[in-house]
Amino acid sequence: VRLGLRGPCPGAGPAEAGMSDNRALGRSGEEAAVAYLQKKKFKVVSRGFRFQRGEIDIIAYDGDVLVFVEVKTRRSPDFGPPEESVTPLKQRQIRRLAEAYLMLNGLGDVPCRFDILSLFSDGLQGYRVHHITDAF
Repeated sequence: VRLGLRGPCPGAGPAEAGMSDNRALGRSGEEAAVAYLQKKKFKVVSRGFRFQRGEIDIIAYDGDVLVFVEVKTRRSPDFGPPEESVTPLKQRQIRRLAEAYLMLNGLGDVPCRFDILSLFSDGLQGYRVHHITDAF
């Protein structure tokens, strides 16, 4: 799937390079992810849920299922697919954060799942999105 949302400015100078450029790519990827989910009729209820030392990128309903979404964005396939960076440690962290979200919001009996949205920036063309449902 391709989305026409643009990524960060391709000709960013040295001052914008490095971590701030990666953060901009991540933010832009999350915006594209939200647009993708909304197009697929998901109802986004939270973005950037933080608890203690962690964060869940997007929390949304797919019908009656609450979905905790991890978004990974890359510019190129040089370092492998983005979803490979969702390690078992990261999965455990997301599960713990999801438990906290459910508890804090009184949602103990809601069915839920964990998805990954893997995005590659196409520069000015937008993003290629690979949606991995029930990823872990």
